[in-house]
Amino acid sequence: MRKLLRLCPTFGLLLGFCPALAVTTALTNALGMGLAFTFVLTFSNFFVSLLRRFIPEETRIPLFIIIAVTFVTITDLLIAGFAPDLYQALGIFIPLIVVNCIILGRAEAFAYKNTVLAALKDGLLNGVWFTFGLLVLAGIRELGGAGTIFGFQALPAGYVPTLLLVLPPGGFLLIGFILAAINEQKPDA
Repeated sequence: MRKLLRLCPTFGLLLGFCPALAVTTALTNALGMGLAFTFVLTFSNFFVSLLRRFIPEETRIPLFIIIAVTFVTITDLLIAGFAPDLYQALGIFIPLIVVNCIILGRAEAFAYKNTVLAALKDGLLNGVWFTFGLLVLAGIRELGGAGTIFGFQALPAGYVPTLLLVLPPGGFLLIGFILAAINEQKPDA
């Protein structure tokens, strides 16, 4: 289990904390951000790998960012047009996908050095694991902080929500507790 949780960029590499703290107060927001992130990462990796032979070494980082910006813009427009409530909830965090260190890190460490198919697979799997991490955080925060799951009442009517869980300090504490639990487990054989 420890090995599996370490695949998640948020828990394993300690990357992507900005959206992990900001959008994980509700499962719908976390799922929307996770899907948007997966789309951007997958297609950024695809095009970085596809164009790697044409990208000069000196300009690779700015070009990686331009590729990511292209897909973030597409994502931003699609969410704004087809899911305005989600767009409103995610706000500035959609454009901030561009500066997420996972996007640039995977382009630099993997996509630029591997085949198109391998880069596509890497982007998709890292996006899925990132989404999983967001959903774990959001599930705990929404259930404990509002008593709901995907907006539907899940706990008894008399449940008193734990407000700390839906506030930023609660997100930090929760990530800390999850990391402590992961590190406390015995290493997989």
